[in-house]
Amino acid sequence: MTRLPLLLLLVTTFSGSFIGGMVGERLYASGVVHAQKTNGVHAEEFLLLDQTGKARAGLGLDSNGEVGLVLTSRDGNRVLALSPDGPVAVKLSERSGRIVWSAP
Repeated sequence: MTRLPLLLLLVTTFSGSFIGGMVGERLYASGVVHAQKTNGVHAEEFLLLDQTGKARAGLGLDSNGEVGLVLTSRDGNRVLALSPDGPVAVKLSERSGRIVWSAP
């Protein structure tokens, strides 16, 4: 390949890429996305899911506006609940609802 066709190929490729980028930006501009707040995340609930999609841990507010942290055992038989707003701060219960251990 001689120099002239190679130079023409390079100039055409560069020009096409530059113009294509400008046109694509105008056609598909989605706008600038800004964070809500630089030092925090706002949410009503956070869930930790296992590989099957089952919730194993959760942090959130209940219907009364009380905050709580709930951890579930791998087999789902035991639940550890922490809630500083409730009458019982720490509670370990079985799937049936029977409280195994609690602390005020």
